[in-house]
Amino acid sequence: MFLTVLLDLIGFGIVLPLLPTYAKDLGASPLMIGFIAATYSGMQFLFSPIWGRLSDFIGRRPVMLVSIFMAAVSYLFFAHASTIPLLILARALSGIGSANIAAAQAYITDVTDSKSRSTAMGMLGAAFGIGFIIGPLIGGFLKYNFGIEMVGYVASALIALDFILAVFFLTESNRDAQKISRFLKASLARTGKPILTSMQEKSAAYFKGISSALSSKPIALLMSANFIFTFGIVNMQIAAILLWKEYFMATDQQIGYLFAYVGFISVIVQGGLIGKLNKRFGEHKLFLWGHIITFVGVFFIPFIPPTTLFTLGLGILLFFSIGTSLVNPINISLISLYSYTQKQGQIMGYGQSVNSLARIFGPFSGSILYGIIPSMPFVVAGVLMLAGTIISISLFKYDIEALGPEPESSTDPQTAA
Repeated sequence: MFLTVLLDLIGFGIVLPLLPTYAKDLGASPLMIGFIAATYSGMQFLFSPIWGRLSDFIGRRPVMLVSIFMAAVSYLFFAHASTIPLLILARALSGIGSANIAAAQAYITDVTDSKSRSTAMGMLGAAFGIGFIIGPLIGGFLKYNFGIEMVGYVASALIALDFILAVFFLTESNRDAQKISRFLKASLARTGKPILTSMQEKSAAYFKGISSALSSKPIALLMSANFIFTFGIVNMQIAAILLWKEYFMATDQQIGYLFAYVGFISVIVQGGLIGKLNKRFGEHKLFLWGHIITFVGVFFIPFIPPTTLFTLGLGILLFFSIGTSLVNPINISLISLYSYTQKQGQIMGYGQSVNSLARIFGPFSGSILYGIIPSMPFVVAGVLMLAGTIISISLFKYDIEALGPEPESSTDPQTAA
């Protein structure tokens, strides 16, 4: 699973720094660039629960094999995406194939006990960081020296290697899974009415759960902070690639270096420093300072002199790397701490949904604002970081404590406390 996520993130990292400029070279408008970037996240949002749920029925192995194969094919499409529709198709297929993270996490749950599970999940997190360091370096080098086709071929080859290894070495971990034939027969035997009714019931239960979760003031504030922060970051990421290319005259290889630099700092902070900082300062203070530090790291990016990208610019990106590395994990931690014991998994899932929605809409905003005024996405991101700072300050009045069973008389954790 570590290898699967690592190779998948390397493939994603290979393409990400090159995508906006490549789409623009194909004649994409700012709105279309945002749509192309959002296609990947949109497909992940739709298919992640589908892959996860399907793996419960037919097993983890077939789901992982099919999704890995789709991801490999998607990068072959990317290698030959000489038109905008083909590029959209390639990113959609890549998003569907890469939405297997839920199935990967379920696999880890199957093969670990409670004592070793957090360590195993930490390995998956490390795969994200390492992949995001290696991928941009490879992508920038390949594009600069061999062209965009080679970028797609190498990404496809890496994931194809993962597919071959999975065929021979990945065993089934879900012992309760049905045979695929049995599952298909059961699915075909259902009538349209029960399926529709079931979907309606699940949708009603989902929105009822969201309403219940947001009735807690600290949870509502954290969900808002989650959306605002993620939206602001994704809003400026697409614009940053275009800005570095057009204003700072950076090559694709140099842009890969910048992404790898950010990933390297993030691994250091999340891998070793955040635990020590948390013990010394606490979640509330780190959450607050994370927003302030990120403000510096996003607002000033377009205002430095063009010749200082790899001097003063690296200093600005240092603030960006540290700030984002603090805010994201602490937001998850605070949501968990403010959630009722028996609803933590459910509320954490809502948090992931909020994050995914921000990643869908953020690219649209960033690309459109960049088309109006190149510095505008960064100014908007800075304003959103200040909004997150205000939310962080308002959280200080709520005591942190893991709550027990939810009382019947109240849905507000603070009232219950």
